[in-house]
Amino acid sequence: MSPRKNRRAASGRSSKGGGGGSWAQRTEEGPDGEWIVRAIAGAAAAKAYRCPGCDQEIPPGVAHVVAWRADDQGGDDRRHWHRPCWQARARRAPRVMRSRNAPRY
Repeated sequence: MSPRKNRRAASGRSSKGGGGGSWAQRTEEGPDGEWIVRAIAGAAAAKAYRCPGCDQEIPPGVAHVVAWRADDQGGDDRRHWHRPCWQARARRAPRVMRSRNAPRY
């Protein structure tokens, strides 16, 4: 097998994908409304986020999705989700965090 060749980006285009390039973004319809969903590659994930589906941390470098409601014009209420958590959001109940001796209603 021959070694891999690194190719230069075409002139005027960067190889990183930032700076107004096209995003892998789509609109999804679900039982909880219409959402705009953007896929984030692992190489582009530079910060740690908290997934609202499982309440676990998404570490830097892990591919995930960002979702916000379609009627939110500015995308101010964006949430970062693990891909499986986003796909299973309709099947899960909200996760309630309780203290050690809190009553269970």
